[in-house]
Amino acid sequence: MSSKEKPTLGGTRIKTRKRNIAAPLDPASFADAVVQIYLDNGGDLELVAKSVEASELNFSRYGDTFFEIIFTGGRTQPGTTKPDEGERHPYSILDCETNREAILPSVMYIQKILRRKPFLIKNLENVMQKLVQSMEFLEEDERKKLAIFTALAFSQKLSGLPPETVFEPLLKDNLVAKGLVLSFVTDFFKEYLVDNSLDDLIAILKRGKVEDDLLKFFPSAKRSAEGFSEHFTKEGLVPLVEYNEKKLFDARLKEMKSALTAQIEEENDISEVIDTVKQRLKDAKLPDIEVVRMLWDVIMDAVQWSGKNQQQNANAALRQVKTWAGLLNTFCTNGKLELELIYKVQMQCYEDAKLMKLFPEIVRSLYDQDVLAEDTILHWFRKGTNPKGRQIFVKALEPFVNWLEEAEEEE
Repeated sequence: MSSKEKPTLGGTRIKTRKRNIAAPLDPASFADAVVQIYLDNGGDLELVAKSVEASELNFSRYGDTFFEIIFTGGRTQPGTTKPDEGERHPYSILDCETNREAILPSVMYIQKILRRKPFLIKNLENVMQKLVQSMEFLEEDERKKLAIFTALAFSQKLSGLPPETVFEPLLKDNLVAKGLVLSFVTDFFKEYLVDNSLDDLIAILKRGKVEDDLLKFFPSAKRSAEGFSEHFTKEGLVPLVEYNEKKLFDARLKEMKSALTAQIEEENDISEVIDTVKQRLKDAKLPDIEVVRMLWDVIMDAVQWSGKNQQQNANAALRQVKTWAGLLNTFCTNGKLELELIYKVQMQCYEDAKLMKLFPEIVRSLYDQDVLAEDTILHWFRKGTNPKGRQIFVKALEPFVNWLEEAEEEE
């Protein structure tokens, strides 16, 4: 018999992988714990911040709940700002007094929290969007507190609150129609401009992608340039009114310039171009001085320049002036407008090297075509106020002025 041990059948132990079993969500317990921190510290945000930092609460999991507690004092029901079950504290942003002094500490507190827990930035965005979109459920003074907080947050450059987070959710049709958006942005503008310039405000609006059409904030019945001016003038925001009026003016001028450029490049009959200008002026109500400046720009923009050939460029420019002199003559109806045209010619000749030597010839051509009167030219020569290239142009124009003066003496 063999001394070898006979093989036996034995059980095989199968190793099983341990599963990661996620703990169930429990925002209520988290909320109660955070609220207790507020209550234990009597709402002192310095002490609250230290307690939050020292706690072992799961902020990464319940970030939205954390900011709901900061803004409203406790948890809110999904999709609204209505209170949910659970403990609450009376030290929230919406519970404090309606002024910057009371709200600013909360802005600084959030800034401190975000520096230590930057992963909460997205949660701040989420809750701000929720609050803005649910403004109709807030009381009037609560909406004002939210506007003040937003202004102070942007003034302090609060981390994690890009302007589009606030302004894009604002443009819900029902909120706009009820006038809630207009009221909110009015409070925001007034508060933000306490510490910042109008340019800073416009930069914020541009980043929020709403600067191009501020009328979107107005209910449809008030959505007009006149409505805009009336509302913000009444609210003491005259610089914003002036900015918007200039923006509208520039848009009308650009549109008019584009239409005239197309007509001139297509060499339409001058009477058609004059009719277009008159109609546009009727609709846009542009100042006469701006019209004269714009007409000169359009006429010269349509010149077909010939590279570096100075003589060809000079001929092309003078030919263009002669061709469209009737257009200029129609709208240069007094000495003030004629003088403005000379200043416009002066600036273009000063800024464009290929026109530098053409100034006296252009002025002479405009005189020959009855666009500029002798008195206007003499006034510019003797008392002109624009210093750009003046000495050069006065010297260049001197022979023509001498001829005018001699002709005047002979008469």
